[in-house]
Amino acid sequence: MRGTDVSRDPCPWVILNDAGGAFAMGAIGGGTWHFIKGARNSPYGERFRGGMNAMRSRGPIIGGNFAVWGSMFSTFECVLKGIRQKEDPWNSIGSGAITGGLLAARGGWKAASVSAVFGGVLLALIEGMGIAMGRMFAQQPPAIAPPPSQ
Repeated sequence: MRGTDVSRDPCPWVILNDAGGAFAMGAIGGGTWHFIKGARNSPYGERFRGGMNAMRSRGPIIGGNFAVWGSMFSTFECVLKGIRQKEDPWNSIGSGAITGGLLAARGGWKAASVSAVFGGVLLALIEGMGIAMGRMFAQQPPAIAPPPSQ
């Protein structure tokens, strides 16, 4: 496959890796968010306990939601890599669109299409920023001095 990224795991294993990373990110971020929310909504003197209860009850749910999104995204990215036989930003953009559409499919075709467009645009922005940052911070080749005139 042209342009293969050797720094990542091969395709079947990257799905598990991304699902685990997404779960951890969602559980930590969601746990922190719900700890603060639970502490703020608890009476004075019970704030820590209220925050811990909210974190314990909602953190794993948010982590699971992130894991579902991450595993679906990675699965579709692997499928697109296999079909297209190349690794480029279009795989990520298409995977984001398909994932967004399928996760919203229960809401009907209109919700699914809006979510698919949103997912594709969001991943296009992320990929575009990654390409722009890579070009901005890439080392420039040294300037070649002109030959001395005689």
